[in-house]
Amino acid sequence: MDLDAYTTAHGAEWDRLSELARKRRLTGEQADELIAGYQSGATQLSVLSTAAGSTIPGDRLSVTLSRARLRFTGASGNALAMLPRFFILQLPAALYRLRWITLGVILATTLVSTLYAVWALADPQVLASFGTPEQREALAGGDFVDYYSENPAASFAGAVWTNNAWVAAQCIALGITGVFVPYALLGNAQNVGVSAAVMFSYGKGDVFFEYILPHGLLELSCVFVAGAAGLRIFWAWIAPGARTRGQALAEDARALFTVAIGLAVWLFISGVIEGFVTPAPWPWAVKIGIGIAAAAAFYAYMLVLGGRAARAGETGDLGEYEAGSRRIIAA
Repeated sequence: MDLDAYTTAHGAEWDRLSELARKRRLTGEQADELIAGYQSGATQLSVLSTAAGSTIPGDRLSVTLSRARLRFTGASGNALAMLPRFFILQLPAALYRLRWITLGVILATTLVSTLYAVWALADPQVLASFGTPEQREALAGGDFVDYYSENPAASFAGAVWTNNAWVAAQCIALGITGVFVPYALLGNAQNVGVSAAVMFSYGKGDVFFEYILPHGLLELSCVFVAGAAGLRIFWAWIAPGARTRGQALAEDARALFTVAIGLAVWLFISGVIEGFVTPAPWPWAVKIGIGIAAAAAFYAYMLVLGGRAARAGETGDLGEYEAGSRRIIAA
């Protein structure tokens, strides 16, 4: 598909749909035109998504369709009634939109961590820069393991959750700077690489993975998604496409605020695993199995449920709720 040609051919229809969706009051004729435009736009969005995946014109059309749908469906003013739609449609759709950026972040961070650990293990001088021999020996000898059990499980889980949720929120909120996200992700990658190098240097590589993987698979996945959300906001400012920079930032920031809320829930699960499962005296296969299951559930939620919601026209934009319970088609 020629994306530019397809956008040019249907751009006027999308602009008209957007215009109708923004009107405060509609005549009967305009209401019929809105519904017809919505139906055509939904079909065209499906064609775009199937042929080209996530694109700027497709995302813009998706936002327009959401606004148009709200005009003839309205929204519930009951916050509790909104929760099922939020968790089943909006949140997974918002996560799905970040899938390719998230993959890039995962690959880059994993590469940096691995290279850092290999570099340190291959050069004694680099390894020596990670602390005195006594400090490194203490880390490998017990500090690394004791960290997960030196405080009561409940309070430790709460502290970990609060810290990780704060880091994720910062990545999203400060993503527009274009600097904070790379700084935070590379710092995290370096810390993981340093810990791995020290543990492997003392023959404790198995212990490293046994205590990182149960909670780390889900925890790091959430951090990667938060980083991807911050980078998307930055890119919306750099390359807004047909939108103004203000429109691009407003639309993407609203949708990605959904991600911040959702990640807090998943990071709570990760915190519970880190507090209660990671230090538990269970077989390592059981603990790592729990970590793999939690991460698999997250990615299924993001990719399977999210893909389904995105193809149905969901954007993850919390702005869809702003109209409250108003019915906006007026005779």
